[in-house]
Order: sequence, then structure tokens, then C-alpha cells
Amino acid sequence: MSNSRFLGGGLHFDELRLGDRFYTAGRTITEADLNSYVNLTWFTEELFTNVIQTHANAMSGRVVPGSMLFAMAEGLLKPLLDRTGLAFLHTEIDVKAPTRVGDTIHVELEVIQLRPAKTGARGLVRTRNNIVNQNGVVVLVYTPLRLVRGLENKVI
Repeated sequence: MSNSRFLGGGLHFDELRLGDRFYTAGRTITEADLNSYVNLTWFTEELFTNVIQTHANAMSGRVVPGSMLFAMAEGLLKPLLDRTGLAFLHTEIDVKAPTRVGDTIHVELEVIQLRPAKTGARGLVRTRNNIVNQNGVVVLVYTPLRLVRGLENKVI
């Protein structure tokens, strides 16, 4: 078993290179997703809860909170960091366009910074993550900095 690799495990710090690019599976956002998120987070703005009085809204349709998109993107990225992600340290988020119930999103990311940690077999990884809808429109961009396990610190 020493020369085999765990199926489902994410990439280690040592396996990443500057400029590496990845993309995730797609995920269609449903009405149930929006309702669950709004109820879980108490994000009860009328923009997300009132389907009747939408005439005063800046955006039409059943729009989705940017924070929900971020959370869904992190879920879509699970295969990349499964058993290797140690800490989420920082990010900046920029919402570029509205997303609505019925849209399908995926994440396209590029490794933009790699730096060994000061201690241990691990490193700091920053990526630029673009959340893209079914029309190829980038709807949200964020740049997380994460602490990622190195190969010498591998979990079996």
C-alpha cells in the first residue's frame, strides 16, 4: 500500500505549482437551496424572501446572496482540499454579477501564490477562484489564502 494513493484525497502543498489551473463540477442552484440558506443564516432580507413585491428591487428574479455563492463554491472545491486543507486564513470577495435560482455555477481556480510555512511540512496557498455561471459569466471572484498539508505530513 505504500506506493498507492488514497482516492478522494486532495492535493498536498508539494504537489501544487504556480499557475496550476483547476475547475469543479457544476451545480444548479435551486429554490430549496436559497430557502435553506436564508433560514439557516437568518439572511431574511426581502430581496431573498419576498417573491411578490419585487418591483422595488434593483435586480429581477430570485437572486441569490453572494455569501451563499461563496459557501457553495467552497463545497464544490472539497475534492481539491479533502484531507489536505488545514486552515482557511483570509479572502477578499468581489461580486461581479447577479446569480439567480436556476443558474448553474462551477469554480475555475488558479494557484497564484505558494509559500512554505515557517514550521512543519505544510505551506500557504493562495488561489484566484472565479465562480462562473452557465453562460460563461464570472459572477464572483475570491482569493483565499489557505494552510495546506505537505506530503511529509500526509494523513493515511
